[in-house]
Amino acid sequence: MSEGYAPGDVSVSWEQGTVGDVVPSSFVSRRQRRKACKEAIVPGPVNLNTADEATLTSLKGIGAVKAKAIIAYRQQNGPFKSVDDLKKVPGIGDKLLAQLKDQVTVGK
Repeated sequence: MSEGYAPGDVSVSWEQGTVGDVVPSSFVSRRQRRKACKEAIVPGPVNLNTADEATLTSLKGIGAVKAKAIIAYRQQNGPFKSVDDLKKVPGIGDKLLAQLKDQVTVGK
C-alpha cells in the first residue's frame, strides 16, 4: 500500500504527468491531462487540408471551436493553399498563426 492512502483507497487509476512523475488521475486536473495529451500526440506537422477535429485540437492554441472553424472554412473554400491562409479563419490572427506555423503544413 502506498504511503498517504487510507485502506479504502484501493482503486486509484494512475497517469503519467511529466517525465518521471506518476500521480493518481484524481490529483490531475482535466486541463493538465489535456495539455499533457496535446504535447504528447503531435509527432510532426499537421496537414490542415486533411486533419480532423481531434488532430486539430491537439495543436497548441487550437480548441474545439477553432478546429471546427478551420474545418468549416476548408469545406466552404476548398483546401488551404498556404499556412498563411489560416488568417482567413475567424478567430485566428497573426499571433496564433505565428505560434502554429511550425506545427502545421498544407501538404504538397
